Amino acid sequence: MMRPEPVLLLLDEPTSGLDPQAEHALFELFAGVAADSARRSGAIALFVSHRFSTVRMADHIVVLAGGRGVEEGDHASLMALGGLYAELYGIQARAYD
Repeated sequence: MMRPEPVLLLLDEPTSGLDPQAEHALFELFAGVAADSARRSGAIALFVSHRFSTVRMADHIVVLAGGRGVEEGDHASLMALGGLYAELYGIQARAYD
C-alpha cells in the first residue's frame, strides 16, 4: 500500500549532466522540497553527488570510501578535520582557480 507522504526522497547524481547554474537551481529546489517534506511528515532526503560545490550546501554529509562511511558532519567541520573530504574538496576547488 502506498503512503500518502514519502518517508524517503532519494536523488542519485541528478545534476551530473547540468551546468553549474542549473545544478544550483535544482539543488535549491530539492532543498525546499526536502525541508517541506521533513516538516510535514518527518521524511528524510538523501542527495548523492560527487560535486562538492553541491555537497557543501547539505546539512549533513557522509563521505564514503571503500563502501563504508569514513567521515560525517557538515562542510565546515569536515574541512576543519582535514581528512578525505577536505582533500577531495580541495582537488575540485583548484580546478576553478
